[in-house]
Amino acid sequence: MCFLKFCAFTHNSVIIATKCAKMNSSGNSFRPKRIMICGASGSGKSTLAARLGQALSLPVIHGDKFFFDPGWVQRPPEVSNALFDEAAMQENWIIDGNNSRTIDTRAQRAELIIYLELGRVRRLRRTLWRTLRGYGRTRPDMAPGCPEQLDLGFQFDWVWGFDRNSGPKMEAFLARWADRRPILRLHGGAAARRFAADPWPVLAAIDPARTRG
Repeated sequence: MCFLKFCAFTHNSVIIATKCAKMNSSGNSFRPKRIMICGASGSGKSTLAARLGQALSLPVIHGDKFFFDPGWVQRPPEVSNALFDEAAMQENWIIDGNNSRTIDTRAQRAELIIYLELGRVRRLRRTLWRTLRGYGRTRPDMAPGCPEQLDLGFQFDWVWGFDRNSGPKMEAFLARWADRRPILRLHGGAAARRFAADPWPVLAAIDPARTRG
């Protein structure tokens, strides 16, 4: 698999980034204006989006805000879809969230796709701790009027069951765009934190001209 398409951080991420850097023959620094961040619930999408937004001076759009009206009233799919599509038409953004119904529209506009991978035990631990820590309060990345609550159905269907229920669909999405957009797969929380703290070495390694289409 070409490192231009998939640069995965592991414990030896510096070595991988060095290998990837050899793929950029243009000599130009890659500074993406539109980045989409995907992954399971609890994988750290919103946290990475916020940190990366600061590092790259890009506006952050949290996709979770599009799904609900106050009181956890779920919006009709056509409404949330339209909000995702409208956001994707902006000139500069980091959008976190999956929403398979609109994911290809965002990919068409995106200049970089980031996919976060984290084991389901750690995802479940993260989301449960997030709920306990913020219970009764609305997170900054959530729709207004939707305070944190314990939802066991969400925990087991969207956090624990993501690999079985949504994982194949996400892998198909990544394969569909592998030759058309740079894709960065980050394995584990430490990899995401390292990338957010200093994204430039990895971004400089990417030659977007080889994956546009």
